[in-house]
Amino acid sequence: MPKTKATPDFILIMTTLALLTVGMIMVYSASAVWATYKFDDAFFFAKRQLFFAGLGIIAMFTIMNVDYWVWRKHSKLIIIICFLLLIVVLIPGVGLVRGGARSWLGVGAFSIQPSEFMKFAMIAFLAKYLSENQKNITKFKEGLLPSLSLVLVAFGLIMLQPDLGTGAVMVGTCVVMIYVSGAKLSHFMGLALIGLGGLAALIISAPYRIKRITSFLDPWSDPLGAGFQIIQSLYAIGPGGLMGLGLGESRQKFFYLPEPQTDFIFAILSEELGFIGGTFVILLFSILLWRGIRVALGAPDLFGSLLAIGIIGMIAIQVMINIGVVIGLMPVTGITLPFLSYGGSSLTLMLVAVGVLLNVSRYSRY
Repeated sequence: MPKTKATPDFILIMTTLALLTVGMIMVYSASAVWATYKFDDAFFFAKRQLFFAGLGIIAMFTIMNVDYWVWRKHSKLIIIICFLLLIVVLIPGVGLVRGGARSWLGVGAFSIQPSEFMKFAMIAFLAKYLSENQKNITKFKEGLLPSLSLVLVAFGLIMLQPDLGTGAVMVGTCVVMIYVSGAKLSHFMGLALIGLGGLAALIISAPYRIKRITSFLDPWSDPLGAGFQIIQSLYAIGPGGLMGLGLGESRQKFFYLPEPQTDFIFAILSEELGFIGGTFVILLFSILLWRGIRVALGAPDLFGSLLAIGIIGMIAIQVMINIGVVIGLMPVTGITLPFLSYGGSSLTLMLVAVGVLLNVSRYSRY
């Protein structure tokens, strides 16, 4: 293993902290009204977000100094533990049900979402598998099929919760990693047709998913039902204009947009900070993507490169889906916006992942 650089990627660190700061401000601004009404404490969600942000920052800077090959060594154990947690969370009375999905383990407000950690476990395991079997990746049975089979088993367990959004991010990230490692495009085209058929079956099997699709195509066909969230999101973004209504001046957070501190926090940000504020956040994510790609390209080995690609791919896919939903370009999926949305498991996982990326950057040629 090459000697590490004196410092990790400074721009990557500062961009992450900038996103985290914007997120802390917006979580408080978006949640204060609802938190006051429900808990008689305007800082209820902000305090918890601050706790997990602090925990995540400590983890990020700690993991930044841990050789990334540790994840290669223990990837099998990590993914086994995550599979067990995905099974345990499905047991009635053990897994906590929130928003119609049995996705949580824990007590009260302090709980974890195993599917979030499965995303990183799958990235680490696939990076190891693909780096060790690159010569077979162009072969369907020997290379592509085993890796995709494992991904689909994890996706199936996540769908039993059900949590299509998290499952979609995990599958999308893994497909990016497999393709970058050298898989044939022709194989993906054939699998894409099968995947579309499977996706159609998943949508048809659940009436609420059909409603989400129809509401995406025409939200105003059911303005008080399936189309309610996207309509209220657009009502938030539209009045924001160029400069926004001002920090803390959102109207939609007054019980119009449901729980605006989570999946639709970008709508509140756009309402209060306008087009300029939204563009600034997207620019920060773009810088994060750029630095992550540089780290992947400069990694000293294939494992480090695939690990970095997986992490930055996970973040990029989640950002695109979340913002796409908020502005009405995609059906509602229930995915948080990395570093900004309220949520302990998601925030901690993202900061841990950035810590791993920062460690890879210490070995990067760039």
